[in-house]
Amino acid sequence: MSQEKSKIIRIGCASGFWGDSFTAAPQLVRSGQIDYLVFDYLAEITMSILARQREKDPNAGYAHDFVSVTMASLAREIAERKIKVIANAGGVNPKACAAALEAVLAKQGVALKVAYVEGDDILPRMEHWRALGLTEMFTGEGLPEKPVSMNAYLGGFPVAAALARGADVVITGRCVDSAVTLGACIHEFGWGPKDFDKLAGGSLAGHIVECGAQATGGIFTDWQDVPGWENIGYAIAEVAADGSFVTTKPEGTGGLVSVGTVGEQMLYEIGDPQAYMLPDVVCDFSQVTITQEGKDRVRVANAKGYAPTDTYKCSLTYEDGFRVTSMLSVNGIDAAAKARRTGEAVLKRMETLMRQRNWGNFTETSIEVLGNEDSYGPHAHAISTREAILKLAAKHPRKEPLDLMVREITSSGTSFSPGTTGYGGARAKASPVVRHFALLVPKKDVSVTLHVDGKAEPVPIDVSGGFDAAAIHRPTAPAAAAGVLDHKVPLIKLAFARSGDKGNNANIGVMARRRDYLPYIRSALTAEAVGQWMAHKFEGGKGKVERFDLPGIAGLNFLLHNALGGGGIASLSSDPQGKAFAQMLLEFPVPVTREIAAALT
Repeated sequence: MSQEKSKIIRIGCASGFWGDSFTAAPQLVRSGQIDYLVFDYLAEITMSILARQREKDPNAGYAHDFVSVTMASLAREIAERKIKVIANAGGVNPKACAAALEAVLAKQGVALKVAYVEGDDILPRMEHWRALGLTEMFTGEGLPEKPVSMNAYLGGFPVAAALARGADVVITGRCVDSAVTLGACIHEFGWGPKDFDKLAGGSLAGHIVECGAQATGGIFTDWQDVPGWENIGYAIAEVAADGSFVTTKPEGTGGLVSVGTVGEQMLYEIGDPQAYMLPDVVCDFSQVTITQEGKDRVRVANAKGYAPTDTYKCSLTYEDGFRVTSMLSVNGIDAAAKARRTGEAVLKRMETLMRQRNWGNFTETSIEVLGNEDSYGPHAHAISTREAILKLAAKHPRKEPLDLMVREITSSGTSFSPGTTGYGGARAKASPVVRHFALLVPKKDVSVTLHVDGKAEPVPIDVSGGFDAAAIHRPTAPAAAAGVLDHKVPLIKLAFARSGDKGNNANIGVMARRRDYLPYIRSALTAEAVGQWMAHKFEGGKGKVERFDLPGIAGLNFLLHNALGGGGIASLSSDPQGKAFAQMLLEFPVPVTREIAAALT
């Protein structure tokens, strides 16, 4: 076997979002098990927050704690261990992030070469995009009048270019989450833009580790089997030249790396698993295999890739009025009923007050009683709770009505229900509604620049695209469930599941615990059945659900369109990112044989 074929690079991810644990980076650095330390900080809403920060201060707009906390405390160890660092901490201002880091390194006398990538921020060319007639990729809406941020999702090749120029730390702005991992793989293995299967494998490695501890037991269906939450290990991908990899975690840490934890993470926040579109490759995960190799070691292989599209997905955010969410605790007999009536009374009172002031009505309101299973809709269990939290939320084009509503809900402590005990924190404040707008922009119209050694260099990107949906071969449906299906068991007995969001769409990924359970699961979980089970999450009670097969892991993926009330900060739901959707589906009753039911008791 040649040296290149036997080469393994070890990539640890220390951040799944801006706000992840400060324990992750020291744990990975000091483990002695990584060559690369990567960070994923950016979500759509994060970009709008950073854009507002940059408006107030031209030197802001990046994940400041990456510099002031993480790198400031670990730079010397990173240099001594010769670990390369890749982070999208640049947000909307990679230049300022790099400058701040260089200042910290100079002060400490640590010699690390810093490079940064620009080009994702395409908001300054707004009139060009308007002239192209670009629209929202799901709804067909035209571009909003006053966007806050607009960023193209770049890929891994600019990161690889920085590493090739000798960078020890690479800072990017908006890129796809997996690009910080894929860039290291491209550099180390010399993958080219036509090595589609390898690029798909490296992208999958990035997808598995990009959410920190989610691949190592975080938010796992069988949470009770995961030890040591307080010292949970963060994910490491040991990637081979062919794109296959082993998922593991630092020795001596808590958590769990199993077929289930890794499989769930593969299913997290994907749509069509045979057309998972990234800037460098379109991935097909349908035949991926996941195999336990040893304690906390899981091998992932057989990702397939197709040519990418000739467009970048772009995330645009814009403000659309204001919102407020206020919480009020109510205790005692019939707590839930009292909480609900309180919310109704406040909204009724607000109708009168807003009419008197000519403010117009709220554009949207939400009453949820937390502790009374409101989020479960028709699947809620009949319970009598003596502790409840009223969550009252509303939207309005103006801020003043929302501030007034907070005042009025405060008055309920002496006006309405006995047992009203107060707020769970400071009084709520109205804030802007930030909506996400997804669109596609031509790659040929986006220039990517690498800054290293005080020079700016263009990064050549293959913009030809070439993706052909006709090249996708859908898997053959498995055999139907056999036997007399006269017993029912909840889905959780038969499968793992995880859910997440993409804008206003949610996905629920399901993986059978045993391959021979899949026919029963698939027979029960049709797209129609899932749509009916989750109907309370769709506006008007009806929504579009798509089902996709992943026979490699005995899995299914469900894409629920427009199920999140706008998604992210635009949603008034207590679960705006669909994180609990899988938990709801895991109670779905699946018909099975008497023998299977008996074995599961």
